[in-house]
Amino acid sequence: MKKQKAKTKKAKDKGDKKLWGGRFKKKIDKQFYRFQKSIHYDYKLAEYDIYHSLIHVSALGASGLLTREEERKLLKALREVLDEIKKQEFKPHLKSEDIHTDIHNRVEKKVGKLALKLHSLRSRNDQIVFDEKMYCLKEYSDILRLLSGFLEELSNKHKNYEKDFFVGYTHTRRAQVIYFSDYLLAYAQMFTRDYERLVNFQDSLKITLGAGALAGTPLDSKYYQRAVSIAGLVKKHLGELTSPLDNVSDRDFIVEFLSILSILQMHLSRMAEDFILYSTKEFDYLDLPEEFCTGSSLMPHKKNPDFLELVRGYTGKLYGNLVAVLTMMKGLPLSYNRDMQLDKEPLFSSVETIKEELRIMVRFMRSLKLKKDNINRALKDEGLYATELADFLVFKNVAFKNAHDIVGKLIRYSEDKKISIKEMSEKTLKSFHKELNQKQIKRIMNPEYAVSSKRSIFGRSPKFK
Repeated sequence: MKKQKAKTKKAKDKGDKKLWGGRFKKKIDKQFYRFQKSIHYDYKLAEYDIYHSLIHVSALGASGLLTREEERKLLKALREVLDEIKKQEFKPHLKSEDIHTDIHNRVEKKVGKLALKLHSLRSRNDQIVFDEKMYCLKEYSDILRLLSGFLEELSNKHKNYEKDFFVGYTHTRRAQVIYFSDYLLAYAQMFTRDYERLVNFQDSLKITLGAGALAGTPLDSKYYQRAVSIAGLVKKHLGELTSPLDNVSDRDFIVEFLSILSILQMHLSRMAEDFILYSTKEFDYLDLPEEFCTGSSLMPHKKNPDFLELVRGYTGKLYGNLVAVLTMMKGLPLSYNRDMQLDKEPLFSSVETIKEELRIMVRFMRSLKLKKDNINRALKDEGLYATELADFLVFKNVAFKNAHDIVGKLIRYSEDKKISIKEMSEKTLKSFHKELNQKQIKRIMNPEYAVSSKRSIFGRSPKFK
C-alpha cells in the first residue's frame, strides 16, 4: 500500500518538474506557485513552442552539440507531441509551470535524460517571443480570411440594394438622401482599411532566434538559419537578430496587433449600433434576422438585437485588453520581466472575440433586409431636399449664404403653416425667390434627383471587393 502511494506521489510530482531550481534551498510556496503559473492559458502556444524546439534541436545538431542519433531522437519525440497537438489530442498537464516546461517534461518521458540537453543555450525569454509572434501570424491569417468573407458579403448586399434609397443622418437627424449601397460602401471602406492594416502588420513582423535570456547565445546564427526550413512560416518571416535585449524585452508587436483589432472592433461596434437603431420601431428601416435575436422572458412581443448588443458590448473588452498590455509595459526596465506573462490573456481574448464576431456577422449580413416601404415614407420628408434646393439657387447665381437663408425660411414657413412645399402656390414660392416654382420644386424634391445630382471624385457608388 505504501509502495502504491509512493508511486502515485511520484507520478503526480512529474508535472511539477521545473526548468530551474538548482540554486534554491527552499521549496516554492504552493500558493505562489499556483499564482505564477501560466499553463492554464499559454498551452495555446504549444504548437509554436514545438516549432521553436524543432529548430533549436536542429541547430544544436548542426553545431555538433548533439550527435546525429541524439538529434534524431529528440526531433522524433517533438514531432510526436506536435502530432498530438494537430490532432487535438494534446491535453496540458495543469501542474506544469508553463507550456515550455510541459513540453520539456513530455519529451523527457519519451527519451529520458537526453531531454536534459533540449534546453541547451536557450532561454524561455527567447522561446516565448517566438511563440507569440508565430501565434500572431497564424491568427492574423485566420482573421484576414474571415474579414475577407465579411467584405464579400457586404459586396453582395451592396449589389442587391444598389439602387435602393436610404436616409442619411448627421447628429442622428435626417440629413440627405443616399443610396443604401453608399451607406454599405462607407463601412466596406472602413473594413478595407482594417484589412490593409492587418496586411501591413504581417509584413513588418519579423521572427528572430538566438536571443538567449537577454545577451545572445554562443550558438552561431548560421545554424538557426539552416534549421528554419522545418517551419515554412518562420523562414518567410525570419529577420536578423540585431538586438537580443530588444527581442526579449518588447511586446510592441502585440500592442500593434491589439490596436488593429480594437479599430476593427470599433467599426463592427458602430455598424452594430446603426443596425440596432435603424431596426427600432422609431426608425423601422431594417428587418433583423430572427436567428440572431432573442425574446424577452416577460414580454411576448420582444425581438431583441442581442448579437448586435454583444458586439457593441465586447468593444469595451477589446479596448481594455489593449490598455492592459500598454499599461503593463509602460514602466518595465530592460530586459525581460515577469509582468510580460500577462500579455497573453488579453491577446488570446481579443483574437478569439474578433474571430467569433466575424464568423457570425457574415451570416447576419446575408439575412439582413431593408424595409423599403418604411424608407419610402421617410423619404417624403421635404427637409431631406433642403440642401438640393440651396444648391439649385447657387447655380442660379445666388450666393450660398443667401441661398441657405432662403431655403431655411421656406422650411420654417412650411412647418409653421403646416403646408408642404410641394403644395405651395407659385406666388408663395416666388415670394422666397423668383427662381422657385412648382416645376422646379417637384423636379428637385425627390430621391432620384437628390442622389443623381451628386458628382464626387469617384462617381456614384463605386463597386468594391
